[in-house]
Amino acid sequence: MIKLLMATALFAILALTFAGCDTFAQDTGGDTMAIENFEEDTIKTSVGELTITFIGHGTLMFRLGEKVIHVDPVSREADYSTMPKGDIILVTHEHRDHLDPEAIALVRKDGTTILLTEKCASELTGGTVMKNGDVRMVGGLRIEAMPAYNIVHKRPSGEPFHPRGDGNGYVITFGDKRVYIAGDTENTPEMKALKEIDVAFLPMNLPYTMTPEMVSDAARAFRPKILYPYHFGKTDTSELVRLLAEEKEIEVRIRRME
Repeated sequence: MIKLLMATALFAILALTFAGCDTFAQDTGGDTMAIENFEEDTIKTSVGELTITFIGHGTLMFRLGEKVIHVDPVSREADYSTMPKGDIILVTHEHRDHLDPEAIALVRKDGTTILLTEKCASELTGGTVMKNGDVRMVGGLRIEAMPAYNIVHKRPSGEPFHPRGDGNGYVITFGDKRVYIAGDTENTPEMKALKEIDVAFLPMNLPYTMTPEMVSDAARAFRPKILYPYHFGKTDTSELVRLLAEEKEIEVRIRRME
């Protein structure tokens, strides 16, 4: 009887320990996936549940069934030796907080499709260049390359931090859901002309991308159902929430994406 009670107590302690753990591992067909301390949201689509993992800054991961999509994987945001291999890797532009060849090598496998800009292709071999306006079908997903550039914010030389034509945003269609990852950009006319966006990631940090006012201006124009500010550094995200408080059809979600 005493041994039974001791075994029961030990089992309870172990159960509580693992229930409160922030790190989990998942079998992904031979790859071990460890996701530590990252927030996740799940979006229902017509082709299954889409899991969004908020890695940090401009770095994201999407999972739909067994398909894994990495966006701007960089080693400063995660240990990519523990992350799942990507079926698709999207790179928005060549700046070092977005393009990290070493991180990409860690999640690349035979058959991985890498979509990137022309400037990124000069530093990373084996990718497919997408120019602004290009559309591709990859693994059953429609991927559109959107312009990502500065209009207002510029370097002391007068050159925009992100010149037009250098960078991409991406719209990915997951079944009946359209997800827009803007990249480093301002509230451009092309962004404001978007239609039927279900989930949007818009950057919000000065001097490189947008102010909360610019993000709210864009959101009011193309009206995403869910808006995640990302790449926001030390920007006060509560200001964006305040600016869009009356827009009941736009849900602003704040996650750890400094």
